[in-house]
Amino acid sequence: MKRAPTGQLPFPFESARSYAREDFVPGDANAEALAFIDAWPSWPARVCALWGPAGSGKTHLGEIWRAQSSAEMLDTRAINVETVTGLAAGGTFLADDVDRTEGGAALFHLLNFVNQTNGWLLMTGCEAPQHWPTKVPDLHSRLTAVPGISLHAPDEALIARVLLKLFGERQLKVPEALIDYLVPRLERSFGDAERIVVLIDRLALQQKRNISVDIGTQAFRLLDAERQASADNGEGLV
Repeated sequence: MKRAPTGQLPFPFESARSYAREDFVPGDANAEALAFIDAWPSWPARVCALWGPAGSGKTHLGEIWRAQSSAEMLDTRAINVETVTGLAAGGTFLADDVDRTEGGAALFHLLNFVNQTNGWLLMTGCEAPQHWPTKVPDLHSRLTAVPGISLHAPDEALIARVLLKLFGERQLKVPEALIDYLVPRLERSFGDAERIVVLIDRLALQQKRNISVDIGTQAFRLLDAERQASADNGEGLV
């Protein structure tokens, strides 16, 4: 596919990420979690959780489950007791990044509502539910009882497979030396893999050069600058 070279590189990085099942790359770090998602509705409880470090793929897995279960996405940072009572009884719900909430009454009522109406709820977070913040008595014990599965940070073999897939989707031929250069330097994050591929592609287009290790080095400098800008703004790259 022919693409016109771009002028100035966009900054900071923006990308439309695909969460389709066919775009999920399985590996040792996520095999158990993928099997858990595929096991639905034969789950051990109506409320379950999926947790792991940023960039480990939990959001992607959550979206895979949402597609196959027709779950409604809940914004747990905006939900309150009134909106919980307005949810469909027996419904199926996905709540991402629940550990970023205050763990208040709304979450307590949500868990009760799903269990009492025989609905389904999948929650995600960076740590296991028993470590999530709580402000309501008894919520901690409820969260501690929530079953689920943990994701691990991708290993180097999985990162390499993800890079090859991302370059392939862009119809880019890359030297093996570039993959060998990128893998040990990237953070163990699918998000980082996506960012570096986009930056390499855009640098090659801008400079009208074949993709090389040198362009990979330039891309890392841009990624570091992006990280610094995010840190200065009090944001994080996930």
